[in-house]
Amino acid sequence: MDIARTPSTADGNPELADAAIQPQSPPTILREDYAPFPWLVPTTRLEFALGLEKTRVTATLDVERNPDAEPSPTIRLNGDGLELVSLECDGGECDGHTMDGDDLVVTLPGDKHTLTIVTELDPSANSQLMGLYASGGMLCTQCEAEGFRRITFFPDRPDVLSTYTVRMDASEEQFPVLLANGNRTGSGKSENGMHWAVWHDPWPKPSYLFALVAGDLVARKDSFTTKSGKEVDLAIWVRDGDLQRTEHAMESLKRSMEWDEKVFGREYDLDVFNIVAVSDFNMGAMENKGLNVFNTKYVLADADTATDGDFDAVQGVIAHEYFHNWSGNRVTCRDWFQLSLKEGFTVLRDQLFSQDMGSAPVKRIEDVRILRSVQFPEDSGPLAHPIRPDSYREISNFYTATVYNKGAEIIRMMRSMAGETRFREGTDLYFERHDGEAATCEDFIVAMEDGAGLDLTQFRLWYSQAGTPKVSVKTALEGSTAVVELTQDVPATPGQDEKQPMPIPLRIALFDRETGAHRGEKLIVLDEARARFTFDGFDAEPVLSINRGFTAPVRIERDIPREDLAFLAAKDDDPFARYEALQDLVVGHLVEAVGGGLSGTDRDSARQAIAEAVRAILADETLDDQMRGELLMLPSQTYLAEQMLVADPGRIFEEREGLKAWLGDKLASEFNALYERAAAADGGRTAQASGARKVKTLALSYLAASDPKRAEKLASDQYDSADTMTDRQGALMVLSGLEGAARTDRLAAFYERYRDNPLAVDKWFAIQASSLHPDVLDQVKALADHPDFTLRNPNRVRSLYMAFAGTAQGFHAESGEGYRMIADLILALDPINPQTAARFVPPLGRWRRMEPKRAALMKEQLERIAEAPKLSRDTYEQVTRSLG
Repeated sequence: MDIARTPSTADGNPELADAAIQPQSPPTILREDYAPFPWLVPTTRLEFALGLEKTRVTATLDVERNPDAEPSPTIRLNGDGLELVSLECDGGECDGHTMDGDDLVVTLPGDKHTLTIVTELDPSANSQLMGLYASGGMLCTQCEAEGFRRITFFPDRPDVLSTYTVRMDASEEQFPVLLANGNRTGSGKSENGMHWAVWHDPWPKPSYLFALVAGDLVARKDSFTTKSGKEVDLAIWVRDGDLQRTEHAMESLKRSMEWDEKVFGREYDLDVFNIVAVSDFNMGAMENKGLNVFNTKYVLADADTATDGDFDAVQGVIAHEYFHNWSGNRVTCRDWFQLSLKEGFTVLRDQLFSQDMGSAPVKRIEDVRILRSVQFPEDSGPLAHPIRPDSYREISNFYTATVYNKGAEIIRMMRSMAGETRFREGTDLYFERHDGEAATCEDFIVAMEDGAGLDLTQFRLWYSQAGTPKVSVKTALEGSTAVVELTQDVPATPGQDEKQPMPIPLRIALFDRETGAHRGEKLIVLDEARARFTFDGFDAEPVLSINRGFTAPVRIERDIPREDLAFLAAKDDDPFARYEALQDLVVGHLVEAVGGGLSGTDRDSARQAIAEAVRAILADETLDDQMRGELLMLPSQTYLAEQMLVADPGRIFEEREGLKAWLGDKLASEFNALYERAAAADGGRTAQASGARKVKTLALSYLAASDPKRAEKLASDQYDSADTMTDRQGALMVLSGLEGAARTDRLAAFYERYRDNPLAVDKWFAIQASSLHPDVLDQVKALADHPDFTLRNPNRVRSLYMAFAGTAQGFHAESGEGYRMIADLILALDPINPQTAARFVPPLGRWRRMEPKRAALMKEQLERIAEAPKLSRDTYEQVTRSLG
């Protein structure tokens, strides 16, 4: 899960709310200062008297001294904005207690005690969506990373493991369904229309995995029989009216359970597994033990309302949270510095699962594209950090692409070096050693060394060094020996000026230019600053294919002739390497063009080489359309900007769109033929049909760039005849970037059709906010005033403003108005939901990489945010780090 508590000036922090200007800078927490908590909490009993505006929580904690920690006469129980109603110790009064800020500190004279704590909450006022909060008439919780302290006073840290028993009392009419972690052990009716339920989780867990849901829900129910013959009751709980859109989620869950048994040997360990879909949720989903709480976006899907990409996302997120049952729950993390221990590992597991469920090459390219568009910029900017940080101030700011996506790549490198069989032996040993424990990244590394037979001494640098390594490549022929010379450089990042060389595993192949074949793939490991690798028996210099399958999260810089890239783009038998060659061909041209270093002749020559490579892809009958679609995608604007020391978003947009239009015109007959073939393909949820829809939209986008009138007609007809959301959304995306009545009419038709479906309305906002329309900035302003827009729903905020923050002609408008719009959003959103607000800071934080005029305008907005009174700690930290 990728969500964490954020303090708020408007919700539960009166001292901060009264601050004169800014919050005091939060203290820096250091990994080296970790010490075990002095008290154990073997059992926790919670009683909830539930109500939307008033909930009373009675927590009974059995505590005892931790023999492995420094003894302390007091126990610190974390709180955040809580009202303490009463406190008892061993059934009587508790005189020795005090408040230290939001925390309750209790003096305990003996070795074992029972504390009973009563607090009262107003879930309806909790706009942070952390702790216990109300969402559309139901109650739910979100406790990772530090949300449990907003429910009751507790040692809210991941290394304090406890078994939980939970009793809920509530109005049966208002909350007919009462769910919590573990197995239900009792239920019944009481007086005055009330009812109750008791749930018990036999597995010790940290407080961040606690969950409770109460509401008027219906369930899709099923079951799964584990490999040992245990039958598990499955249920996906949604609001009435959404049940028909849960079939795919249930099938994804069962596939995940079966796959985890087969591939990782992990069997489910409770009698029930529940998923609840919630409309108001800060991130994607949460892996609470036995009771996963999901954003509706990653549960609800049918052909009319969800795209093929949405179906894939539902399957991937369902798998991710289920896989956490072992990589995160049964083995949790000792402290938040170890976050990648559970998240990086689980991301890899869900990636491997998705590869097995569909096309492995396509999934690999998709994952790398995300890494490069989100994590690489993070690695090269002011917010760069290792996957295991040495310090943090607000843990919510470290739920990042570095921890998740780069963390997955680092474990994938271990898998590449060990091989699948030995990697499985290493993970088996890890789970065996640390089941029921709060472990560290080092524990995982040692298990891989012992189980997989790897020496990871130098490899540990990947956990401690930030930044994306750059690998420079030179090839030569010395007699009959092919020489590959590699140099690595790990760039300086904030707080880390000097870096050491890291082991970089790279799969390579050397192609014969005449035959187009190679002699087999080899895995080489670059573990020095510079190394030479030699290969005998060549009559002519071969063409090098490197980092095949993207075996390492690095930037490859190679001085390779354009004709060699064209050769690899047309003939490489590794799908990722073929994709990479075409990307390099396009990137090289566009970087030169943006920099003004191309003559007319050079431009024509470069474009012609790209056209020939694209023509070969269009004509290659060995390709399926899923892969064809990946190969036809131009590099994103963000990725192109990352290739330049100083980026000019306007010029990048102009050159990229210019190339797209040129290719659309040059290959018009081929793109038309592709569109017609794809349009005639059978529908349905098959891989073939999904691939056809993918290339159909891509062909339409090329035609729209070169021949808007024809594309408008095709897109209008496609929209009108669409029987899937994929086709309908694809057509609307193209139309939204064009002028004319067809655009207006279809946008209005889409809204009218789906106005009662929040997820589809999110798409409607995002399509317009991310469009190529020249007036996108004014359109976003108008959408912000739409009756369906609200700052209180994170999905709606992201659908409008995060989509807009990726546009060149809007966000990066020369006037700076787009930057001001995002700054205004941050300031308005911060008092309501600071966690979501802080996630809009990084787009402005890229100011150092922009051309001077835009850089000054972006920095000006960051400074304006930093000067705002009563800013949350989350946003304040992100802004001040971005300013440096």
